[in-house]
Amino acid sequence: MCSTAWWYSHAPQSKMRVDLLCWMYWGAALMWTVDLAAEYIEEGADVFVPPVKDMLNDTYLGLFVVALAGVVWIGYLIVKDPRGVRNAQLAQRGSEADLDAKELVASR
Repeated sequence: MCSTAWWYSHAPQSKMRVDLLCWMYWGAALMWTVDLAAEYIEEGADVFVPPVKDMLNDTYLGLFVVALAGVVWIGYLIVKDPRGVRNAQLAQRGSEADLDAKELVASR
């Protein structure tokens, strides 16, 4: 929900592709909703009073999904480089290497 609000308010000028993060989180939410509906059909109202062990497992699963979606999103940003940071750093390193090579040749 928070990622969707962030995306919606910054959509026109955002280069960080928060929409991908939103799709991952909404997909997970849809998956859990369908899972809950199927479990409700099978077990009835008992599904709303889970044992503590199941609640702990669900908490770990939720944290894992949030972390995994964040890692995938950051990986996408590193590969695609929407703001051109990596390309600028590589260009700067290349120009510094050219200057070092020119200074080395000039000193001989």
